[in-house]
Amino acid sequence: MPSGATHDRITLISLPIVTGLTLLASRSASITLSLAGSFLFSGLMFGPDLDIYSVQFKRWGILRWIWRPYQKSMRHRSWLSHGPVIGTLIRLAYLGCWVAIGIALWNGVAMLNHGAFWSWHSTQPQIQSFALQYFWQGIAILAGLELGALSHSWSDVIGSTWKKWRKPRRKGRP
Repeated sequence: MPSGATHDRITLISLPIVTGLTLLASRSASITLSLAGSFLFSGLMFGPDLDIYSVQFKRWGILRWIWRPYQKSMRHRSWLSHGPVIGTLIRLAYLGCWVAIGIALWNGVAMLNHGAFWSWHSTQPQIQSFALQYFWQGIAILAGLELGALSHSWSDVIGSTWKKWRKPRRKGRP
């Protein structure tokens, strides 16, 4: 299994390739920036190794505590943390829960201090309009998050396979 520094190098070396291919395929700067930015974020901070005390985990700084329950509930390198698509979706849902809690707390403080109140019904049309306007950028962000996670998982698999293949075999043992 590669070290955190190796995973970082893979992400940084892959970034220009991912960016170039995305720009060629989409011919859109905003889609390219969305995908490349989320690929970089996923490779450096939002990848599968958030299930252990890793470089990715440490990069969350004072917010790293939010990943403790995730670490306690995930076995390292399980299909739920390192699996294609499912691992990224679980991390997104998990982080989304923390964002929702943060919004609810912010709303509560605003209500107490200023009498302001946020309502889903009052902002739903704006959120829907935003989602429709930036639909393809959203798809690019999801693709970038998944590609960043896949580059991590693939390097784990390739590294483990390489170590097993290079391991000297003893006589009498297959």
